[in-house]
Amino acid sequence: MITTVANLKRGQKGIIKDFNIDILPIKLLEMGCLPGNEVEILHIAPFKDPIYINVNGSHIAIRKSVAAQIELITVDTFTNE
Repeated sequence: MITTVANLKRGQKGIIKDFNIDILPIKLLEMGCLPGNEVEILHIAPFKDPIYINVNGSHIAIRKSVAAQIELITVDTFTNE
């Protein structure tokens, strides 16, 4: 299933599929926001902006408008409880 970082809930993960390079700040590219890398939502601020994510061990706070530009393939995680 394809979605964006802005649509994920806390604790969900996804693999970066694609993004609009004209909108995505270069700093995010330098910190590992590249296609094929895994993203995990760590925290969402009370008014849904900013979003705190983990990409390759880097913890990054991004605006929801930027998060909406990063397309993901969601990762379904199953636990054996």
